[in-house]
Amino acid sequence: MGGIRIQNLQVAIGDAEILRGLDLEITSGEWLNIVGPNGAGKTTLLRTILGALDYQGSIVLDGAPEHPSPRLARSIAYVPQVPVIPPGMLVTDYVLLGRTPHRGAFAADSPIDLAVTAEVLERLDLGLFMKREVRSLSGGERQRVVMARALAQETPILLLDEPTTALDLGHQQDMLQLIDELRHERGLTVVATLHDLTLAARFGDRLALIDTGRLVQVGTAREVLTIATIKTHFHADVRIIDDEGGPVVVPV
Repeated sequence: MGGIRIQNLQVAIGDAEILRGLDLEITSGEWLNIVGPNGAGKTTLLRTILGALDYQGSIVLDGAPEHPSPRLARSIAYVPQVPVIPPGMLVTDYVLLGRTPHRGAFAADSPIDLAVTAEVLERLDLGLFMKREVRSLSGGERQRVVMARALAQETPILLLDEPTTALDLGHQQDMLQLIDELRHERGLTVVATLHDLTLAARFGDRLALIDTGRLVQVGTAREVLTIATIKTHFHADVRIIDDEGGPVVVPV
């Protein structure tokens, strides 16, 4: 189970108030995309759910108050925009780090750990890179390795901060389709930030629009992505094509 209930969430960093009285409920198994202009508070929201930032208000995961603990590491996996890659780390070893919550920091890798890692690497088309250093890969390849580590963690909740960054169009589609497949296979709850509004509309169940730290609107892509809303909050002139797969946002 991976439901998340957020009530009156407030986050300040120094003197800056980043999130202001945010209420949001994400049901177990749902894919929610968070959209908004730069500086809206999207990444801050993900990191707060993760337990990386202090906050006021309430965040509840499946009926238990969220707090940093080993249990939390088995509940939430996170893919950051800018991951920290240790020098000299091989792809297989890096992805195996995702198994740490299941075996402890100093325990040996079990056959299950190795099998899960191998399967994830294959599904992300990374089998040929298993013995390569992560830092030697291209930006898009590194992004897939970071995603592989999160998937190997086998948590019910997956937080993704711009997961398609540095990926070409084909791998963007492959990545998001794989996430959707795994979501249905495992019953995952997915919360992602996406800059590409068309991708945000075509993948996932609902959108949450955030601006200046406040939740503006939650709903389907057609409800949230209107010409007026995009003009007001993104300061962009667009036209919207109502495609069968979801709205297509085209700059004017």
